[in-house]
Amino acid sequence: MMTTHWILGPGAIGRLLAHSLSPIAATTLIGRRALPEQQILTTPEGEQRVLPLSSLTIAQLASSTPKPPAFVHITTKAMTAETALAGISGYIPPSTPLVLWQNGFLAQPRITQTWPGPVLCATTTDGAYLNGNDGVVHAGRGHTFVGDLNNQHGDLAKALAQTLTQAGLAATKVDDIRQRLWQKLAVNAAINPLVALNGVRNGELRADAYAGRVEAVVKEVAAIMLAEGIQPPNGGQGNGMSGEQAWLALVWQVVGNTANNKASMLQDVEAKRPTERGAILGPLIGSAERHGLGCTVLQDLDNQLAMLEASF
Repeated sequence: MMTTHWILGPGAIGRLLAHSLSPIAATTLIGRRALPEQQILTTPEGEQRVLPLSSLTIAQLASSTPKPPAFVHITTKAMTAETALAGISGYIPPSTPLVLWQNGFLAQPRITQTWPGPVLCATTTDGAYLNGNDGVVHAGRGHTFVGDLNNQHGDLAKALAQTLTQAGLAATKVDDIRQRLWQKLAVNAAINPLVALNGVRNGELRADAYAGRVEAVVKEVAAIMLAEGIQPPNGGQGNGMSGEQAWLALVWQVVGNTANNKASMLQDVEAKRPTERGAILGPLIGSAERHGLGCTVLQDLDNQLAMLEASF
């Protein structure tokens, strides 16, 4: 029997998931509006694959009463995840496992506390962006880590990681997903706001015009991570680097690996949509305030993004 996956939010990661899972599992994309059935995936190698993807609007969900899914993947932006879940919660049993794919650390703790069933969190370095109403570009292969914040659903996380790997998205079940979510948050904070405000691709952050700003962000972020008990990446002090140096090395590594990628926050700015600043910068600024740490650089980025959003 095929496992059924609902994917709530047909954005870039949602459509990449649908393209990957649909050959091996019954997969349905769910969104606010109807999508063309034929969808095009452009692989990192530049190949184009056309697949018919099953999709439903929330309104159609009410009238079609499909079989309850084994997993609901929520791939909306962080600030709309809870509203999106509320829109479908009447159509799924409260024991249904959720998989949260949001950036930042905003939706994950809230939904984990309020949803009665298992809540898994996924963090991925796969890059993707939309190409019109019927296309998604898989911009770069990465790795996905799956786990839950309370470390209670290891078997479920392992089964999902195996399914994702079988679908062509390399994935691993981990016990430290909270650490990994904060690590990704740290990297996103150093990259996304700067590329969004300056309209540049990730790789351009290495230029003299931006590199100093990246280092200033990482300086604040490293202090916050230390206060939160989040380990520096790649061994940190174990390989002779300070925590700050280890965080900066990771940021430059990601910048290099995703040099041609157009970050999601830049995509939002170009489309004149609200950004995920609240989910990425918000938890860091909140943590700095709790621990009595300076965060003027992060606060300045947040203020600039708020002003930009207000102009849309």
